[in-house]
Amino acid sequence: MSSLFHPAMHSKSAAHGNGAPVEVMFKQIMDAVQNSHMELAELRAECHELRQANASLERLVRDGLQYNNGSRLGTPGFQTPAPGSPQLRAKSPFLSPGSIPSLAVPPSIYVPSPLSDNASNAFPFGIREIPGFYVVIPAGGAGTRLWPLSREGHPKFLLDLTLKGRSLIQATWDRLLPLSSASRTTIVAGPAHVKGITEQLPDLLAHNLICEPSAKDSMAAIGLAAAVLAKRDPSAIIGSFAADHMISGDDAFLSAVAEAVEVAKKDYLVTIGIAPSHPSTGFGYVRLGERIGMSDAPNARLVSSFKEKPDARTAAAYIKTGIYRWNAGMFVVQAAFLMRLLKEYKPELHDGLQRIADSWDDERLRARVLEEVWPGLEKIAIDNAVAEPAALDHKVAVVPATFGWDDVGDFSSLADLLPAESNQPRILGDSGLVVTDQAAGGIVVPGSGRLISLLGVDDLVIVDMPDTLLVTTRARSQEVKRLVKKCKDAGWKSLL
Repeated sequence: MSSLFHPAMHSKSAAHGNGAPVEVMFKQIMDAVQNSHMELAELRAECHELRQANASLERLVRDGLQYNNGSRLGTPGFQTPAPGSPQLRAKSPFLSPGSIPSLAVPPSIYVPSPLSDNASNAFPFGIREIPGFYVVIPAGGAGTRLWPLSREGHPKFLLDLTLKGRSLIQATWDRLLPLSSASRTTIVAGPAHVKGITEQLPDLLAHNLICEPSAKDSMAAIGLAAAVLAKRDPSAIIGSFAADHMISGDDAFLSAVAEAVEVAKKDYLVTIGIAPSHPSTGFGYVRLGERIGMSDAPNARLVSSFKEKPDARTAAAYIKTGIYRWNAGMFVVQAAFLMRLLKEYKPELHDGLQRIADSWDDERLRARVLEEVWPGLEKIAIDNAVAEPAALDHKVAVVPATFGWDDVGDFSSLADLLPAESNQPRILGDSGLVVTDQAAGGIVVPGSGRLISLLGVDDLVIVDMPDTLLVTTRARSQEVKRLVKKCKDAGWKSLL
């Protein structure tokens, strides 16, 4: 009997003889369980925040529809138009068909929806005008990742990319009117886009359209507007918002801007940080620092640092910490304070812009000074010029926000903004020109009037224009910019 092997006795003896390793393993297991609980708690908190944000957006849509038949407050455009019925959307993203050579479009460009997607709803929360606040809308870039839909002479901000009857720049104008007015809204654009902008924004005042001779990136554009506005109003607070971004949740957006204005009054350069919905590698990030502690801006924090576009693993790590926000390139600041920052970090650029601003009210003198000074100005983004160095000196703040935001940077992101039936591609244009069979995902732009038929292919990007055809995949849509360069090198500049 003594020779028989007893597993339970052997196991007990082994555990007793090697107690320390078992205890270490048990501790490791408990630590891993605890870490998992902490990660789950963080995920639950993030999901709770997203549910609250979605509930807020749904409430806004309901309120907007209820107020649609009510009285209008002040100027039109207090809210970005509510999405309409996909079946009754516009047939083309081009509000000005003549801008694209021999574009085949039906006579009626826009068919109003019964949900009033071409009507500006009265803002249901009252007028939110901020005295002394000036809106600056830089309207630059060619949107080469959306070529051939977007062209150098007719870029994406002039296009109606959701087929609601308003271009991106018109939607930006509409969105910001509650905080400002036409008299305090400035557009900065290049010569090639002035005509299209003035056609789409008839309320834009002539002296509020600043034409930059050539593209010098965001610092020169925003800096010139700041210098000109500081001369007109030394206490002006400016807010810079790109002309080609899409935003959902107007109330959350307006609240974030109003909070940023309060922080800017205390001599901060303020950015608005967007809560990331996924670990994007296409956006820069802002790392949140300590709270500023202002009663009028309870959410405001110092910016710890700015991060360049990360790889996928780094982006996922950023989101996991909960202290990073997308950098959407929105800045609110006193115009005079921005010029002081520019003088400190980029003195030559400051001096050039100040000299131009000093001559701005004299057209003949302005033209001469622009010709002399503008070509020599440094081409640099506002992030690199002042935001990053100022953050190291604790002069940059961030207001975290929960509204939906997208820079519509490529056809993949554009596809996410368009409605679609199950297992069908998104269609930007006349759906009657697209016939599919077992073709899921992707996006089709039937811009030539030809029939486009797809069989057994998934996630394609097809942009059929009268003079150009682009075919790629959603996964490689960010690389269209590289293809544009190859077309230019091959002598096809006229089509770009």
